[in-house]
Amino acid sequence: MTRLNPESSELPILQASAGQLVDRITSGEWSSLQVTETFIRQLERINPHLNALVVPRFAEARQAAEQADQARDQGITLGPLHGLPVTIKECFHLAGSPTTIGLTTRGQQVQQEDGLLVGRLRQAGAVVLGKTNVPQLMLWHESVNPLFGRTSNPWDLDRGSAGSTGGEAAVLAAYGSPLGLGSDLGGSIRIPAHVCGIHGIKPTSGRLPREGLDGALRGMEAIMFQAGPMGRHVADLTLALKVLCGSSAEPRDIDVVPGTIADPGHVDLQGMKIACWDHDGTFSPAPAIRRAVGEAAEHLAAQGAELCPWVPPDIPEALDIYYQLLGADGGMDVTRLLKNSQVHPHLKRLVQGARLSRPMRWMVSTLMNCLGQKTMARVVQQTRRSSVIDYWGNTRWLVAYRRRLLEIFREQGFQAAICPPHALPAMPHGAPIDLLPAASYSFLPNLLGWPAGVVAASRVRDGEDQQREPSRDRVIQRARETEAESVGLPVGVQVLAPAWREDVVLAVMGRLEASFRATADYPQLPLPIPFALEEPRAS
Repeated sequence: MTRLNPESSELPILQASAGQLVDRITSGEWSSLQVTETFIRQLERINPHLNALVVPRFAEARQAAEQADQARDQGITLGPLHGLPVTIKECFHLAGSPTTIGLTTRGQQVQQEDGLLVGRLRQAGAVVLGKTNVPQLMLWHESVNPLFGRTSNPWDLDRGSAGSTGGEAAVLAAYGSPLGLGSDLGGSIRIPAHVCGIHGIKPTSGRLPREGLDGALRGMEAIMFQAGPMGRHVADLTLALKVLCGSSAEPRDIDVVPGTIADPGHVDLQGMKIACWDHDGTFSPAPAIRRAVGEAAEHLAAQGAELCPWVPPDIPEALDIYYQLLGADGGMDVTRLLKNSQVHPHLKRLVQGARLSRPMRWMVSTLMNCLGQKTMARVVQQTRRSSVIDYWGNTRWLVAYRRRLLEIFREQGFQAAICPPHALPAMPHGAPIDLLPAASYSFLPNLLGWPAGVVAASRVRDGEDQQREPSRDRVIQRARETEAESVGLPVGVQVLAPAWREDVVLAVMGRLEASFRATADYPQLPLPIPFALEEPRAS
């Protein structure tokens, strides 16, 4: 039986970065099996409370770790991740395991081979501990589904770890794994990182292949799913991303630009112009998040960067396009995927909303406006089925918008930007669709196709949870309720840069990580984690 309290010999392993673990495994100071067993024991402590790891692969992990140790004993290094335990989001194909994305109809459909990115991790020497929870079809802001249930946030078990990579973020924050693989269509890497106090990056659209990555909205190519790494150390994201990029000799995905990222260590912040905004004009972020962005600006300025207040143009219109593109089929693809599966109530309501007729949608939106529900009225109006000509028109608008923002960055000399990753800290379990607009800050990089990361920054302070004014608008009232009693929860800062400049994003994130780690409010759970010393709650 696993001890509730980690042994003193386990603490250095659990707290080490992925890079440090690889160095010590390859040097022989620690064995891969020793490290793997340590993380398995930690998962056995935390997972009864979190329900984050939903497909454990412990026997296979032990076998892979033993093989890594045998290779090392023979003087062979398997790759940059030699013997390193990792976890992956449930949507990725892993040989010998099903890929369900929360569909009860897929629970027995076992994959025969690894997806391309999982294969690259394993070829680099990684040891896969298992797969982590997602929302059903990865289309909700909480990781919950009828097959695996609900994931809790390790900072507050009454709150969610967001979505759709929420299981992965929870595992990483609670020291259940040193490195993870997620995916992102509208903040699905960055928002969980923000609410769980870890780091994550969504690379440029088309940087990494999507072969072996399941999801909904199949055929919707205007905004692309993009895989990316997550971890507790920014340097580990660079390590993982270089592995995930693979080599130009692997043309297994037709829409990927081959080649790896540039070295973030060669990026000079001295004199770098960085755009900065803490409010995009649509949804006011929580005070702690605005403070974190301001502190990030101060940290970067102290290191020689030039911070320039700025707000991207036409954000409301860009968000309308985002909603219209994702809802263009009127929920038909989601409906097909859900056939014969048990459907989570949240997703059922989402599909019902997507399938409203135009007259009914207009009536609902008008009524909501009359009742003061202006935020959701706009969302309801925009998430409608589109004709082909409307879809093409929206795509044209998006292409023009991408060109416009790139031109602005070039004209102004901006090399990067910082802003909130989301408007709120972790939301209570069961938070309704009303709070979808709070994610507007994460939608922008997906629309642009630019790389964007979130760096853990701070925690909500006393008094910062009671500052939002009451409102008739139910969305604002829900935000107020979310912020209540949020003291101590983590918040992050988002960093973005133009396409293919992951090196710039990672360099800025690394500088911010170093600065924020030196502060008293840096979000890092203690070991042992307090909840792991208690009896798990009844589900």
